[in-house]
Amino acid sequence: MSSPAVLAAQAALTSIDLSGYDPVQSKLMDERCILVDENDNALGAMDKKTCHLMENINKGLLHRAFSAFVFRPSDGKLLLQKRAPEKITFPNMWTNTCCSHPLDDFEAEKVEKDQLGVRVAASRKLEHELGIPQSQTPVDEFQYLTRIHYLAPSSGMWGEHEVDYILFITADVTVNPNENEICDHKYVDKAELQAMFEETDNSFTPWFKLIARDFLFGWWDELLLRKGADGKVAAKSLAGIVDGSKVVKM
Repeated sequence: MSSPAVLAAQAALTSIDLSGYDPVQSKLMDERCILVDENDNALGAMDKKTCHLMENINKGLLHRAFSAFVFRPSDGKLLLQKRAPEKITFPNMWTNTCCSHPLDDFEAEKVEKDQLGVRVAASRKLEHELGIPQSQTPVDEFQYLTRIHYLAPSSGMWGEHEVDYILFITADVTVNPNENEICDHKYVDKAELQAMFEETDNSFTPWFKLIARDFLFGWWDELLLRKGADGKVAAKSLAGIVDGSKVVKM
């Protein structure tokens, strides 16, 4: 019996006119996400617009994504971004350093061995959204931890339904924000992030809240405990801390 994600990938799907949205963000919705089933097996490709409409998500349509977390080596602080008001989904919300999608448009981002495709995509999008040169985020320096499967409505017709790869990297980075993508950014330690979560004026993306609730703070503790002889944290020290072979349903 076919799963909902497989049936949705084969179904006639809803589309929508984006002429009322920011033109730059609307154009990005033409990019093609990688469709997957609930076990992260690739099924084909579909444009971002179709993938993020709740009407299609409610049919089971599911795609591959990543959430990248950049930590500063010297003090272990995490770089956050606040999504720009121009964003079509989840605007004006704080989130992890970068969250986006490997694309079917690029052969390198479809490579599944050792999560290479999502790591290539993470380096590309860190440059696109935060202006971080790709030379500062080498794909081999990303530490893959696990994959989560979650569904979250945004507002009205939009939402997310993803198998999301969680990637950590420790790097000293130069941030030159793309203001069409992010409207604020800052480094925080654990206590500062916990305080942000408690402030009612702050809004956070649902995937970031899920990752923080179930994983982030424990892994962050381990990252800080595993400092090297030079006193710096290294994401690669977390290799093997979790079994990332299966998709975790949230």
